[in-house]
Amino acid sequence: MHVLTTVRGLGLSDWRVFSGAVYQSVWNAVTGRPAGYGVRDYDLGYFDPDVSWDAEDVVIRRVAAAFEPPFREMVEVRNQARVHLWFEGKFGESYEALAGTDEALARFVAPAFAVGVRLEEDDAISVAAPFGLDDIFSLTLRPNPRRGLARGWDRVVANARARWPELTIIEPERT
Repeated sequence: MHVLTTVRGLGLSDWRVFSGAVYQSVWNAVTGRPAGYGVRDYDLGYFDPDVSWDAEDVVIRRVAAAFEPPFREMVEVRNQARVHLWFEGKFGESYEALAGTDEALARFVAPAFAVGVRLEEDDAISVAAPFGLDDIFSLTLRPNPRRGLARGWDRVVANARARWPELTIIEPERT
């Protein structure tokens, strides 16, 4: 809630906190682990059509200035309008440009990871989950059916299972 409340106050456009900060928090609640267990960072996506590095850097610095340590170092900010510019170089997979932050969720490695949240002005938490919430709450990890198998799938599974051995892993068909 600290991250959501702080980010809401910054007035970023089309923002969500997603990925590990969300699914790991749910998995901790479902398995009775302490809040924060396994959470390494808080991925914050926003959407600004200005795809320059300078514009994103301004937002990264602004977000960092809003937090005290350790959150300052843990909130990772990315303009979702820029992802297509660097994704292939970092992950070895092509990535089409996005039209908004929620569109990115459908491209995540696994449906359980594809959940984003935002604290709205009326204090409601809005949830975007293109695959629904069944996998996240049933501790199920399966490949995203809308994309090819991520190059790091085996590493993703090993990392998740090391922290949450209760996970059910649905392995992809490999040819």
